[in-house]
Amino acid sequence: MKSEDAKTQNVEYPSVQEMNDDQRIGIVKDIFASVTDKYDFLNRVLSGRRDVAWRKRTVSEMNFFKTNRFLDVATGTGDLALDCANTYQEVNVTGVDFVQKMVDKGIEKISNQNLEDRVELKWGDATNIDFNDNSFDVTAIAFGIRNIPDMVKALSEMKRVIVDNGQVMILELTTPEPGFWRSTYSFYLNGVLPQLAKIFTKNPAAYEYLVDSILNFPTQKEFVALMESVGLKNSLAIPLTFGVCTLYIGQK
Repeated sequence: MKSEDAKTQNVEYPSVQEMNDDQRIGIVKDIFASVTDKYDFLNRVLSGRRDVAWRKRTVSEMNFFKTNRFLDVATGTGDLALDCANTYQEVNVTGVDFVQKMVDKGIEKISNQNLEDRVELKWGDATNIDFNDNSFDVTAIAFGIRNIPDMVKALSEMKRVIVDNGQVMILELTTPEPGFWRSTYSFYLNGVLPQLAKIFTKNPAAYEYLVDSILNFPTQKEFVALMESVGLKNSLAIPLTFGVCTLYIGQK
């Protein structure tokens, strides 16, 4: 009889293009529940700690002017939520995620930083956000939009819950423009990252899915057009680290 670890190591997922929406939602939940304990560590290792700088840049672009409230969608273990709370002492932060194990891990981090009075994490669905219209100045999602099959619905919900002139911010791993950096990044994604994942996690297939989801994510031009299609204005894309990550910002 195989151990649980062995069974986890032999997990295989279909390609992103082959998944239907229900399959993808179930697979994403399974993946993130399986890597929760090492999620933060792997983010730092696999990005060369660039994820820290990318979130810092995102937080620096936030504008709080009316509600002093921030909503972090698909918050995971709460890194962006905590970065915001530590940067803006007057802001109250809420994070939602549909993987309860990730939320629980984030709640531990909040407690360790003594931020329970200003940061709350709870279960929530990005495509059906349980808040009233015009409740936040800023809503953001970091490294999560590519895992949501109905990105239009998620963007629409994020727009709905912010005030007029509030910001919707998307931080996401992307593919650089053709050239040296795309070739280098492609080699890293397809050759190096899967081998690193095998060393550090019991579910390396999770990071094969990660690669697949990055390669199938819309181009900068396509994603800006998607933001504009839900009525966001002044939408722009800010390439980070030669385009391996992009910060998208739009206003209501």
